[in-house]
Amino acid sequence: MNIRSLTRGDGAVIGAAVLLFIASFLDIYSIDGASDSADIPSLWGSGPVVLGVVLAGIIGAALVVVARGLPQPRKVAGLDLGQFGVAFTVFAAWCALGNIFDPAGAFDNDGGLDNFGAGTGLILALIATLVMAAAAVATPLVPALKGALLPAPRPAAPQPYGAQPQGGYGYPGAQQPSYGGQPGQPGQPGQPYGGQPQPAQQPQPQAQAQPAGDFSPFWFAVPVPRPLFAEDGSPTPIAELAPGTWYLAVEQRGAALVAQTQDGRRGVLQDTSGIQRG
Repeated sequence: MNIRSLTRGDGAVIGAAVLLFIASFLDIYSIDGASDSADIPSLWGSGPVVLGVVLAGIIGAALVVVARGLPQPRKVAGLDLGQFGVAFTVFAAWCALGNIFDPAGAFDNDGGLDNFGAGTGLILALIATLVMAAAAVATPLVPALKGALLPAPRPAAPQPYGAQPQGGYGYPGAQQPSYGGQPGQPGQPGQPYGGQPQPAQQPQPQAQAQPAGDFSPFWFAVPVPRPLFAEDGSPTPIAELAPGTWYLAVEQRGAALVAQTQDGRRGVLQDTSGIQRG
C-alpha cells in the first residue's frame, strides 16, 4: 500500500474516523437533572448505534483509505472498494442523524422520557460522520481535496539519461541491473536467455539514445494519480502514474511529456500541471 497516494480528502476521512472512535466512548444520552455521578452508557451500550454509526463509519473510512492506497483498484460485486466505503460513510451519517432526533428510541413512546436528549457522544458522532461522508464524496470532485496528503520526497541530484543510477528504481539515482544480467553485477550487460555469460564480453550500447534538441531528461513526480497514454495516440491508458514515485521524462511533445515507468514502459503524460521536478 502506497501511503503517498493518499489525498487531503483521505486525511479528512482519517481524522473524522478518529473523532468518531473517541466519541464512541462518550455519553449516548443527556438526562435533564441527572447528577454528574450518574452512570450513563456510552455509544457502545447501544447495538443499533454501534452497528449503524460507529462500525459503519470506521469500516467505511478504512475502505476509502485502503482503496486509495492500492496500486490497482479492487472490486466487490462489480463496485470498487472505495465506492463501498463512501456508501458506508453516508449510511453512518444518516443513522447518526436519526439517533440525534430520537436518542431514546422506542423507550420514549409512552411519553415518560421527555427529559432524555442526545449526549456528547452522539453529537460528536454526528459531526464526525458528516465530515467523513462529505470528504469521501467530495474528494474526487474538489481539486483542493485531490492534492497529495504527504509531499513527495526531494530527489537526489538527477543522473544523466542513460547513466548508471544508485539505489532502487522509481527514484532519481536508482540502480537497475541489465535485463538478463547476473544478480549482484548491475554493471554487467544481459546474456541471451539460457546462454553462458562471457567474461570478456563488451557492454552493449544504451537502448535509449539521448533525445535531440535542447530537452534534457529529468525526474518528476505527479501530485495526484494521472493516466499515461500510449505514444501512438490511443485513448486507452497503458499505466497510471502514482504520487510519491519518481518517473523519468525522456521527451517533450508540446505541453505533454513522454515518461518512462518503473517497468520500462513509455507513454505520454498529457496533464503535466503541478508536477514536481527532481
